[in-house]
Amino acid sequence: MTNNKTAESRVESGEVWNDFCDALKQAGELINSPKAPQDPFNRAEGYRYLARFLRVGLESFMEHSDPAFPTLRCGVHETIKMGADNPDNYYQSASIDPQYDYRIVGHRGTVNYLGVGTVINRYNTGGGMKTDGFLDSRHMDIGDDGSVEIILSQTEQPGNWLRMSSETNSVNVRQTFQDRQREEKAELVIERIGAEQDRPEPLTPQKLDRALQGSVQFIKNTTGLFEGWAEGFLKTVNEVAPADQDFCQAIGGDPNIYYFHSSWELADDEALVVEAKQIPDCQTWNFVLQNWWMESLDYRYHRIHINKHTATYEEDGSVTIIVAHRKPDHANWIETAGHNMGTLCWRWIGAREHPPVSAKVVKFADL
Repeated sequence: MTNNKTAESRVESGEVWNDFCDALKQAGELINSPKAPQDPFNRAEGYRYLARFLRVGLESFMEHSDPAFPTLRCGVHETIKMGADNPDNYYQSASIDPQYDYRIVGHRGTVNYLGVGTVINRYNTGGGMKTDGFLDSRHMDIGDDGSVEIILSQTEQPGNWLRMSSETNSVNVRQTFQDRQREEKAELVIERIGAEQDRPEPLTPQKLDRALQGSVQFIKNTTGLFEGWAEGFLKTVNEVAPADQDFCQAIGGDPNIYYFHSSWELADDEALVVEAKQIPDCQTWNFVLQNWWMESLDYRYHRIHINKHTATYEEDGSVTIIVAHRKPDHANWIETAGHNMGTLCWRWIGAREHPPVSAKVVKFADL
């Protein structure tokens, strides 16, 4: 890391920006990975994927990196996707430091699921994400008016306490909807307890240098990490295969979720029939279709996911889902949105049992 004087000279000479651009160019080599698809469509999505990560990196390291003045922000949404994101989720995170204590306050809302976790996030260096402390709304003390307060600290506190360790560097919030049109998301803010000043110091050359370096390091290491996951999932094609749950938790999975991860590939005249014969007692479940880069497909304009609330059930309580390029005569159609291959994910959320989910490829004409 550069010192103050070196950072000043790097900014004056323009070296700080040139290095950033050169490193960004190197990050683009991800698209040329031997296992990545090389057709123009998937390569175009790959470059968009990198551009989206650049937005995340700059927001994280340039605008919201100060743990003395944390902000809960939504970094993954309709146009920024990563790591098999869930379209039913509203994701938030904030940078924190275990030398401080924090308070999250706000209103619970009516969203079906609310989970808050302190984590050791090592994505920036190509590592995983370890959960230190975790609370979900079922185990929170919530006021009659929906008000909620959570204390984050290394020392246990009364009420809603979220544990921090000496390595904690982030807090993550997951809100999972079953019906976004009717449910209200929780409105939460985070503040450092005992802050002696109410605003951060102005930008310095060292902060700029550190932010640009951190942003591009995040792009290179995190996209490389996710590429490794995708290549692992691609080994199982057109099945809904249980994932390694320990691995899922090591990379930041929700402790209340049992994950299935695999891949799909369909010719123009084919469809994938996904069947869940048994639906366990659970908070919710969902199925999501993704591209090769593990981004959920465009759910703004296409129906690419389905959950416990939006699904139509068979008379015996089971669920059949049809993944196809065009609309079949079936209520649970998942659109491929112009894709012929990618990854997929099934989640059992808050379930004690995790029954298998089957899948088979058929000709569309034979549905």
